[in-house]
Amino acid sequence: MKTLPQISEAEFEVMKIVWKYAPISTKEITEKLLSITSWSPKTIQTLIKRLVTKGVLTYKKESRMFIYTPTVKESEYIGQESSSFLNRYYDGDITAMVSAYIESDKLSDSELDTLRALLSQKQEKGGK
Repeated sequence: MKTLPQISEAEFEVMKIVWKYAPISTKEITEKLLSITSWSPKTIQTLIKRLVTKGVLTYKKESRMFIYTPTVKESEYIGQESSSFLNRYYDGDITAMVSAYIESDKLSDSELDTLRALLSQKQEKGGK
């Protein structure tokens, strides 16, 4: 898997909108973010420009509007960030991470049930 560029938390908020609604115009991105953040339109435009520069967004000009689409899949980016988190804080040991969550009561009973079901399905399929 190729290494994707790092994006900030603010840039990630922009990307969540683009992933959900692409293709999407600058105006639509701005409207959606103004409803959930206190950012100015100029800040939002700056974040969009940064994402284009980093290569995670591309655009085409239609008439007087810029229409944006992602060049990176959401699942691909989240997968990279998840691996990075796991490596940084748990030396890549997912068992240590899950144990830490269980021991600190960070997982609800329903989350534990879901994990059990996922593990059971994986075993039935012959897991790795």
